[in-house]
Amino acid sequence: MSFGRLEQGEGRRGGGPMADINVTPLVDVMLVLLVIFMIAAPLMAGSLRMDLPRAESAEPGAPAASVQLALTPDGRIHLDGQPVTAAQLRQALDRRAAQDPDTEVQLRADAQVPYGRVVELMDIAQQAGLNRIGFVAERKTTTP
Repeated sequence: MSFGRLEQGEGRRGGGPMADINVTPLVDVMLVLLVIFMIAAPLMAGSLRMDLPRAESAEPGAPAASVQLALTPDGRIHLDGQPVTAAQLRQALDRRAAQDPDTEVQLRADAQVPYGRVVELMDIAQQAGLNRIGFVAERKTTTP
């Protein structure tokens, strides 16, 4: 693409207008629109407002089965409130996974427990076949 006037020897006669389209402003506008859509698209898809139909016979489903697993600051493991050893934990989680593989493990660990110890418990649960693991935390209280 050449800019400026073409000389007589370059294949153009006379001083007529150039027939090329300048696409630079078009590209600028398209890039601005692209950025706007990239920012706006996640905001529009974030939530869906729905007006669901109502029925008298509709009842909420049964809550999913869950296992309460706690790790105390001194390293003791509690399964559903009862202290267990690592071997007993493996056996109990194997039994739960055989009964219902969608059982959720709700893991409570003290803030002082090393992260590696928490990962060990997660590994035991996953080896048993329980892949749904939730971390339980307490809400912070704010002082006015």
